[in-house]
Amino acid sequence: MRYICLIYNSADTDGRLTPDETDELIKAHLAFDEELRRDGIMIHSDALEMPDQATVLRVRNNTLSATDGPYVETKEHLAGFYVIEAPDLAKAKEIAGRIPSAHFGAVELRPVRTLTMPD
Repeated sequence: MRYICLIYNSADTDGRLTPDETDELIKAHLAFDEELRRDGIMIHSDALEMPDQATVLRVRNNTLSATDGPYVETKEHLAGFYVIEAPDLAKAKEIAGRIPSAHFGAVELRPVRTLTMPD
């Protein structure tokens, strides 16, 4: 089954790490990525730019509107994600718990929903 691991950081965390700590976190992520790739677990992962780089789009009455900035004001923001393949939720939790950023922020684990064409 496919799962997405959503990595959340707080604004405090982003400004709290020293450059050396940030470099170590990046190295840990790249090593973790390689481990998951080697084991055939990772489908995709990426880090995201800061929330002030986001654009929120909406279509209402066939009109597209765009708003700069994050969807909601919050202390935590989406910082990155992994899409993984795991046989069950227990294994997915074990994998998500090893994501290096889990030591600084939070990781939300969700099963990916497979959509099928309605009849």
